[in-house]
Amino acid sequence: MRELRQVPDSAAEVTAAGIARLAGVGRAAVSNWRRRHADFPKPVGGTETSPSFALPDIEAWLRAQGKLAEVPPRERVWQLIAGHPAGAATALVHAGCALLLVRDRPAAWPALAAVADERLAAVLPVPLEETLTERLGAERAVRTPTAAALAPSVPLVRGAAELAAETGPRDAFEFLLGRHLDANPRQYTLTPPGPAALMAALAGPAATVLDPACGTGALLGAAAGPPTALHGQDADPDLAALTALRLALATDADIRVHAGDTLRADAHPALTADAVLCHPPFNERNWGHDELAYDPRWEYGFPARTESELAWVQHALARLRPGGTAVLLMPPAAASRRSGRRIRADLLRRGALRAVVALPAGAAPPYGIPLHLWVLRRPVPGERPAAELLLVDTASEAAATGRDRLDWPAVQSAVLDAWRPFDRDGTLAETPGASRAVPVIELLDDDVDLAPARHLPPPAAAEGAAQLAGVRERLTETLARTRELTPPPAADTGSGAVRWPATTVGELARAGALTLRAGGAGTTGTGTGTGTGAGAGAGAVTGQGAGTHAAPVAVLTDTDVLAGQPPSGTLPDAPADGPAEEPVLLAAGDVVVPVLGGGSVARVVDAATAGAALGRNVHLLRPDPAALDPWFLAGFLRATANSRQASSYASTATRLDVRRLQLPRLPLAEQRRYGERFRALAAFEEALRLAGRLGEQLVQGMHDGLADGTVEP
Repeated sequence: MRELRQVPDSAAEVTAAGIARLAGVGRAAVSNWRRRHADFPKPVGGTETSPSFALPDIEAWLRAQGKLAEVPPRERVWQLIAGHPAGAATALVHAGCALLLVRDRPAAWPALAAVADERLAAVLPVPLEETLTERLGAERAVRTPTAAALAPSVPLVRGAAELAAETGPRDAFEFLLGRHLDANPRQYTLTPPGPAALMAALAGPAATVLDPACGTGALLGAAAGPPTALHGQDADPDLAALTALRLALATDADIRVHAGDTLRADAHPALTADAVLCHPPFNERNWGHDELAYDPRWEYGFPARTESELAWVQHALARLRPGGTAVLLMPPAAASRRSGRRIRADLLRRGALRAVVALPAGAAPPYGIPLHLWVLRRPVPGERPAAELLLVDTASEAAATGRDRLDWPAVQSAVLDAWRPFDRDGTLAETPGASRAVPVIELLDDDVDLAPARHLPPPAAAEGAAQLAGVRERLTETLARTRELTPPPAADTGSGAVRWPATTVGELARAGALTLRAGGAGTTGTGTGTGTGAGAGAGAVTGQGAGTHAAPVAVLTDTDVLAGQPPSGTLPDAPADGPAEEPVLLAAGDVVVPVLGGGSVARVVDAATAGAALGRNVHLLRPDPAALDPWFLAGFLRATANSRQASSYASTATRLDVRRLQLPRLPLAEQRRYGERFRALAAFEEALRLAGRLGEQLVQGMHDGLADGTVEP
């Protein structure tokens, strides 16, 4: 059994990934150091497969080896948080308290910092209590840490103050909180900045804002105004405390954030807010249905057990002043489930629900479905209820940019361009496929279905016939080109199959005639450019731009290669516990081969695809132009017999061993002769694909046009 060295309880520990971050190298380099250097520090914790090391020992070793002149302050503070004996959340709270003290009482910190560590832990609770009470109130989510609790946090507190001097208290905490959230992606449901900004804009300027399920505080932080008071509540005590500190460091508004179950134990029962912003938990069955049957908040009807979202809607309305606005992020099912139709109907009759906005899929978690925004307004006594409901669908914005690259400024503009005139005038001119002010009376049927797509006319219906004529013209041209590209009758050699001297891809790679790389090693972010990461030694393959990426890099996936379509994938985010890795970038003339599925497909990369990253389960072959013609290479790799002999079989999939694929040994001139024929076959294949897509588009367009009356029979 591995023997662990004893270290002080307060010493921070760091994993191999953390060491890689400190030194700015890849994790593989750390593994090499452990094997090659006998004096590398011994593990002090962790497991056999994921050991941890004492941070002071690691820092000393890196400096002695000349691999680190000085640990960056932000990295050292983060490692102190990640290795804190009380856990990262508690450490973040301690750091946040210290940063708030530095922000609000800058003159007091130098005197406190001058005392010894033990003394600092003893005297710090008093000024922290005073600062927290002044900013967050006597009853708050953040409890003042005791001297005993602060003892292991003294290096962290000092480091956080140093970081604040460099970046400012707010930015220091945002960095540390961001690292914590990135390191625990499954623990928290975050509201992305785009939807948060849109929700705040829909609510408009407000002095007092409430988020009854505040999470990390993204919605309260986005509130327009600027607000004078921010109120929040969350069931997770750690999250509530972190959100309170985050808001206090970002604004001078009064912050009142509490921990607790909002529906069962509301911390703001007497509040009348100007605006409520909320991203409630979805599909909760245990929301308090049995205990809260006679709660006065259910003004529009008692929600069914399966309608927790409608409980949050009514809670938001109950905490608004008359005329105040609430914006909630909702699952699309809440607009159409039969169990909620009576509450939806009453919200409409009384004018409380003012708009339903369908966002593109991928806007916010859960990312697989197109979420809705509900805009509500607490009715003013004596005012006549609104006669129309605004419905907006932003699917066209998503179609224009792609789900993985949503253009949030365009989405936000489309929604606000519809909402603002509707909010001002009570009605709106119809925009097919995008927005419509629907009379409430039309919606009060047996279903009270409020899904925008079901009430909006199809987009650009008046141009349907003209568009179909254009598709038909393109199809006719493509079919004519397909006929021109159809290969001539095959000529029989008369002597049977030719047996050329053969070589394999593996042999060609060893001889330097081509470079072979596997896809999938790459993440977003800024690379170190040191050559020590996963892409080390591959300068000829990573191409231009290795080091940083100013623009998003598209990824050519195995599905793209099989379908003959442009790159459709995106690089994954860099891991929270390791540096970004450089992707393998494609160049014109490369040959790409999918290795799963058992098919015989090879594709030559053209200028339009060059610059994309190589995806998982795709191999790249970069031929030396002086030795190999790329079209000759791709053509022979596609031979059925070739792929069959190079395939291996697992229980659920067929995998191609690219190194075993064979090529005939032919002079370069002969290769080019075959390559020209293979290039012509590829052009014919692409024309067939395009004709198929245009044919499907024309057929569907004719069906739609005949059905909606824009096309004559």
